[in-house]
Amino acid sequence: MVGSGSLYRERFAATLAHQAVDRCPIDLGGTPQSTVENGEGIERLTAYLGFVGNRPTDYDKFDRRVLEYFDVDFRRVGNLVSFVSARDRRVSDIEYVDCYGIRHRFSGMYWEIVGGPLERATIDDVAAYQLPTIAQTRLELFDEWALRAKVLWEQSPYVVVAEHPVFGVLELACWLCGYDHVMMMLALDPEFIHLLFSKILEFQKPIICEYYSRLGRYVHLTTSGDDFGTQKGPFMSPRMWREYVKPYMRERIAYTAQFTDAVYMHHSCGGIYDLIPDLIELGVRILNPIQPGAQGMDPARLKAAYGREIVFHGGLDTQEVLPSNDYHWIDGAVESLLGIMNPQSDGGYIFAPAHNLQDDVSPGAIARMYGVALRAQARREDWRRGTVNR
Repeated sequence: MVGSGSLYRERFAATLAHQAVDRCPIDLGGTPQSTVENGEGIERLTAYLGFVGNRPTDYDKFDRRVLEYFDVDFRRVGNLVSFVSARDRRVSDIEYVDCYGIRHRFSGMYWEIVGGPLERATIDDVAAYQLPTIAQTRLELFDEWALRAKVLWEQSPYVVVAEHPVFGVLELACWLCGYDHVMMMLALDPEFIHLLFSKILEFQKPIICEYYSRLGRYVHLTTSGDDFGTQKGPFMSPRMWREYVKPYMRERIAYTAQFTDAVYMHHSCGGIYDLIPDLIELGVRILNPIQPGAQGMDPARLKAAYGREIVFHGGLDTQEVLPSNDYHWIDGAVESLLGIMNPQSDGGYIFAPAHNLQDDVSPGAIARMYGVALRAQARREDWRRGTVNR
């Protein structure tokens, strides 16, 4: 692997190759879906671990001291690209409209989407709608991100992750039109869907080109996100997903690969078991997350079915286990997950929570999760080497 030569990078390469590792790679903050949800949460965790003073300024995605404390393998660069648009406006202290014309309202923790510019749209409305252009963004930011990636690539031992610069095709379509309208049109008007999805992909391509032309040579892994599932299964039938969503995802992955050799990781919440063979076919090397409470996403089932074909990322439950803040429950869940994934024997797994850590997960629970994961694997490695009494 280009940019190899450190234990972290060699461990990542072995994990991808489904080979034995000393321990599985550990992720915290390496992707937008495996971090502590807000800055205050990071500060609470930092204080809990005993660090004082301002965080170091040489890394801006997380407090570097925390990452080093937990021996995290990944460092993230880049961001979703924003645009300067006449649509941008502040409605009130708790509501704004973004560059796409999507309205957001603050719910106390998140800015929830409450309306889009293409609600109840016709095909003529889609044809007339103009997405932002590359001219409306700041390309100098791309150069800044590329410089940060270069420094990490050349001067750190870590796996460098580029956050994907654009939203998923399906999710952006649903935010513009509303989920109900997109789902209805999937059933009633294929022409509408293909026009909408193709417009979004063509809007994305210049951004992908400019972004990865700068960052691509300095990253090992690139993230991507597009939610395909609910708690009970996919948003649509696998047949419909393959007909309407898969072609655009295929083209986006192939287009991205023109500008970088980075491994492609995809995030989708929900029960997407039936779509995993398709994701493998498209070139997804790492799947995030294992959402263990979603239908069909039991870690043991996933490992048995696809454990040699794709790398799984995440899987420690964020819906019940971690918010319980019950150390005994967390200990057992970590041990069980690592036992199922068996990363020290055949790679193929990256340890992380199933999604971002919200305010209902205490700093102590976060520390417990990572501490147990590291200690459990250290014990197993000692056992394998014969350095503990059997």
